[in-house]
Amino acid sequence: MGKIWVFGDDINTDALAPGKYMNAPLEQQVRYCLEHEDAEFAQHVKPGDMILAGANFGVGSSREQAAEILKYLGIERVLAQSFGGIFFRNAINLGLRVQPYQWVSQINPTAVHRTDVWVDELQHLIHAEHGHLADLKPLPDFMNDMLRHGGLIPHLLHKNTRR
Repeated sequence: MGKIWVFGDDINTDALAPGKYMNAPLEQQVRYCLEHEDAEFAQHVKPGDMILAGANFGVGSSREQAAEILKYLGIERVLAQSFGGIFFRNAINLGLRVQPYQWVSQINPTAVHRTDVWVDELQHLIHAEHGHLADLKPLPDFMNDMLRHGGLIPHLLHKNTRR
């Protein structure tokens, strides 16, 4: 359970990790995450919060800092109608849960901005005080295994220690 931050379509990797700050340490880069979409995001996001976005979240360059910054900020998961392919895989590799969804509620998604939401993992549903909002599209088992171990490298280390 956490607060949901709602964003629209085509949130690109430059909005998540602005290029002009790429030489700064990660601790400084996070201050500018989504600054042009929601100036309060980086200052007010809390560990356990989630992002709900439209289509093409993470479209753009291959910079893995885009996913790394969200993980550093404590984002529990990113829910989007669709993802930029490289961002999606970078997020999984880094242990950031990203998951496609389909909005089913009659409520406009912006009406739930910064409200508490929770995910029913067994039923693949997103809920808020308003009720059932969206259906999650389940990830393949191998991706869930990677996420359970914290990303690609921890997953490979786990597999190799079992031999």
